[in-house]
Amino acid sequence: MPVSQPLRPHPALPAPAGLTLTVDCVLGAAGIELCYRYHGDPAALRLPAPQVAGPADDLWRHTCCEAFVAGAASPGYREFNFSPAGQWAAYRFAAYRQRDTSEPPPAALPPIRFSRRADGFDLRATIPDELLPAGPLHLGLCAVIARADGGMDYWALAHGGERPDFHLRPSFTLQLSRP
Repeated sequence: MPVSQPLRPHPALPAPAGLTLTVDCVLGAAGIELCYRYHGDPAALRLPAPQVAGPADDLWRHTCCEAFVAGAASPGYREFNFSPAGQWAAYRFAAYRQRDTSEPPPAALPPIRFSRRADGFDLRATIPDELLPAGPLHLGLCAVIARADGGMDYWALAHGGERPDFHLRPSFTLQLSRP
């Protein structure tokens, strides 16, 4: 059964009226299935051009859906970025913004499924179980939305700081336990 979570714009950068973002999240044997749903005027949105599916850095500079996943008892966490263009990124951190490069990033992730709708878009992505920590999980679900007017909006379950910073642990508010 999906857990549906509303994302909220950062209070310092209020989003345009009429825009909503939600994420449906299911933790199963294969991993975490995510479906980001953008509802708003598609003309107000700037999407990256389609690319060859695969890893890429700096996806957050454009419209991008993200997930931060941590074990309940660990300072470490993983960051996953999913672009409507089909690209993705996966990073490992030992603690707040301390990149852990002791193991290579995954060679592949399941394909991102992106679909436009008359009132927005859906982006579906999966985080494979082998990339998740053992035990209960704490998630920070978020999105960067690039507007057609050049502005950027930062959406998350919770915002832990005065400025947008999805890495802040108080933003990892969704708790999931394996069945």
